[in-house]
Amino acid sequence: MTTEMVAAHTSAEAGAAGQECNNAQILALSTSLFADRVFLYTQFLEGLGESAAVTVWANSARLPRHRDLWRSSRADVEGFPQVRPFREFPYNLLRRLNEFVWDYRYRPPSRLSMWKHVRRRSVPGGIRALRGPARVLALMRAERALERHLNKLLLSYPRSPEAVERLVSLSPDVVLATGPFQFEQPAIVAAARNLGIPVLALVPSWDNISTKHRMIFNYDGFMVWSEQTKSDLHRFYPYSRNVPVYIVGAAQFDVFFQKRFHDTREAFCADHGLQPELPIIVYAVGSPNFLNEHHGAMDMAVRVVRGELGDAQMIVRPHPVHDNGQMAAQFKEFYPRVVLQRTAEVDLARNARSQDERQIREWVNTFRHADVVINLSSTVAIDAAIFDRPVVNLDYDPEPGQPNQGLVKDVNHTWTHFKPIAESGAMWLVNNPDEMVAAVRTYLAHPELHREERRWVAEHVCGDLDGRSGTRMAEAILDFHQQRSQAHLHQLSRNAEPRVKKRGATN
Repeated sequence: MTTEMVAAHTSAEAGAAGQECNNAQILALSTSLFADRVFLYTQFLEGLGESAAVTVWANSARLPRHRDLWRSSRADVEGFPQVRPFREFPYNLLRRLNEFVWDYRYRPPSRLSMWKHVRRRSVPGGIRALRGPARVLALMRAERALERHLNKLLLSYPRSPEAVERLVSLSPDVVLATGPFQFEQPAIVAAARNLGIPVLALVPSWDNISTKHRMIFNYDGFMVWSEQTKSDLHRFYPYSRNVPVYIVGAAQFDVFFQKRFHDTREAFCADHGLQPELPIIVYAVGSPNFLNEHHGAMDMAVRVVRGELGDAQMIVRPHPVHDNGQMAAQFKEFYPRVVLQRTAEVDLARNARSQDERQIREWVNTFRHADVVINLSSTVAIDAAIFDRPVVNLDYDPEPGQPNQGLVKDVNHTWTHFKPIAESGAMWLVNNPDEMVAAVRTYLAHPELHREERRWVAEHVCGDLDGRSGTRMAEAILDFHQQRSQAHLHQLSRNAEPRVKKRGATN
């Protein structure tokens, strides 16, 4: 082949690759209502769809009741493939061993605290026995070698034959995993990696890196909320320093900036049977699998009805993923002064839930119109800070007998993600119900207190707060694909370069 022919061949390859870049096929995964929020109610799919063909695999799309939610999205939407769990031996046992080794090497405060207060009492003895070998491997600094071998082993286990068939048929250029810490999505990630398809991971929340189980596969790139999340990622996943990491902001909060979801206080109160002229206290309850926070909400409901906070009213908001409907009977007696929201379809599995526009509107306006927000170390403190609403944060276990008092103190004062927030001065830490009442009364009288600190918290956790995070996500995926395509082109050019004979060589 002559030099001219080589150049022509390379040019043709470049043209084909460039055309492929302009017609990229992107597959985006969703197995959580939080990812659904981004896909359905931000500019993410619209922005991505302007430059690429987009397919979504979503758990919620498998249900007839949710099909209308997806009908107007700019994507081909399909149900999520069937996924089976790893076998306990050797796969899950080695995963736990790997996590223990990393914990001993890097001493992550959040995970060590969870082990001390919760997990060591609940895991089987066979898992606890792995901590001895893990300590030895950590002393040998073997964590990276172990994780490389574990990755190879886990990739060999077919958790979703259906996903393999569908990936071969679709042939996406990039897979976006929005739940790299969840049960289902790593199965599709494994199938994609075995097929040579690049995978970009969104770290879906600010606490995931320091609190969740380790991501079990390496990714070709990441999207994160903020510089702080990027720093955590580099610390706990050293290989991430060598791949693209895009800071895109917290796209789930884009809806806070969309006027179409903003109701007047009068309309919001009418929907809830509240009086717009009276203060609204929002008590947001977290996961019941973590702490029994409803005891604190019950105590505050009693005090509101008794008049300890003046002529005030309260909304109790369950966590939308964990709302199981069980609090309805408990709070019925306090109505209408205390209203319990229903944030989820309680008959559905947590990973099959989604939210329609009415539920999004209720979420947004609950925090827009709150006068004070009470919580126990949860992300709703960020919801409140974005809207500049005063935050009261429990620094005690509200359950009778306080069985988890040490855990609560750790969350607020040692956990990687929450310690900077709890100790920033942006929220009022309270040590008992009487202090909670005093803090709420003070904030109702002086809502301007700690305003600058709240602004810092919102920006520290979320990065840019301009309602454009979904757009930045789309731009990041397209840039990631372009970089991969250009690297492929460069490799093609190198492979096509004519070989120069060494001096003195003969024909």
